[in-house]
Amino acid sequence: MVAAPGAACLLPMPGAPSTAPATAGAAWIVILAGVAAALHVAKLPPALPVLQRELGLSLLQAGFLLSLVQLGTMTLGVVAGLTADGIGLRRSMLIGLSLLSAAGLAGGWAQDVGTLLVLRGLEGLGFLMATVPAPSLVRRCVAPSRLTRMLGFWGAFMPFGTALALLVGPGVMAALGWPGWWWLLGLLSALMVPWVALTVPADAPHAQAPSAGASWGARLRQTLGSGGPWLAALSFGAYSAQWLAVIGFLPSLYAQSGWTGALGAVLTALVAAVNIVGNVAAGRLLSHGVAPQRLLWCGFAAMALGTFLAFGSATADAPLARYLGALLFSTVGGLIPGSLFALAPRLAPGEGAFSPPVGWMMQWSAIGGSAGPPVAAWVAAQAGGWHWTWAVTGACCAVGALLAWRMGRRTKV
Repeated sequence: MVAAPGAACLLPMPGAPSTAPATAGAAWIVILAGVAAALHVAKLPPALPVLQRELGLSLLQAGFLLSLVQLGTMTLGVVAGLTADGIGLRRSMLIGLSLLSAAGLAGGWAQDVGTLLVLRGLEGLGFLMATVPAPSLVRRCVAPSRLTRMLGFWGAFMPFGTALALLVGPGVMAALGWPGWWWLLGLLSALMVPWVALTVPADAPHAQAPSAGASWGARLRQTLGSGGPWLAALSFGAYSAQWLAVIGFLPSLYAQSGWTGALGAVLTALVAAVNIVGNVAAGRLLSHGVAPQRLLWCGFAAMALGTFLAFGSATADAPLARYLGALLFSTVGGLIPGSLFALAPRLAPGEGAFSPPVGWMMQWSAIGGSAGPPVAAWVAAQAGGWHWTWAVTGACCAVGALLAWRMGRRTKV
């Protein structure tokens, strides 16, 4: 049974250290660790031209490098959540950061694409192990009154890391080459390991952990047999499908307006960065009693309108209006992940079953993110342009709004 509004969200996890104010700063360390992990995922797009030039990377190989992390998340998200609960949340994050560091440092020495592909797969595993337990760790570290606000900050870890990589990566590679970019991020993850170990509260002994005594199969059935995790996961999928499609094809749209090169990269990075505003705003609004359902509806409505402005034929001769539409799409759309992470404890099937639903959410986020761009590209190819892209995102928004209504009924918010 789902707890009353705010109840499950405000209870500390069994077996976790007390959420005393002394540990509140540890939540920021967890969020920074998530950003460090996100940088490993986002480091590749700005590096692709350099890798194509120096290693002879083909377009097909580039596609595999880009998709390996997504493929791992698509298939192993819920498994990563079960593993984190089984071995300990902090231990899972430390192992994930160590894998990211090792793969990043080794990647800088790679002499061929095959080695990069293997290490990219290792980075995907490290990314999951580092990020899936993070919301539960934030929950462990902060006082109940600050939980929704901090989960809103956590929801911004991926857009912040993406924007940072797009802005900083080209400059680092110009000075140090692509190996220096890999080594820098590997070193950053290595530095996060002792920082997390020294500041984040230790895991409970296994016998006292919420998952103690429950088999993987039982916990998997508990997660997938409950409607709450499905509603949150499918909503995240509907969001990611359109966000990655729009962000991915914005440079192509800018090229048609003459915004190419560094200008196009900066404009795209800004659209990705403003998503942080919505994530953080979601946490603040939820902490002030605004219903998550309303924030989700607002986010999906803004994404539908923003895409119509950014890609619709009505603004074909108004590039500024198109860019403002993209900013609206990303800024207000950021309310969605912030709200979903905050809702996850309420939708979890049990008090000690938080990480597997988060993994399930990330799994469907990757599925949506992998499906959205090809569908949008197919529609554009059939239509002879991007002017019907809004129909694809509009369908995703309609699905998301319906799921938000169902979540509202389930949590009575």
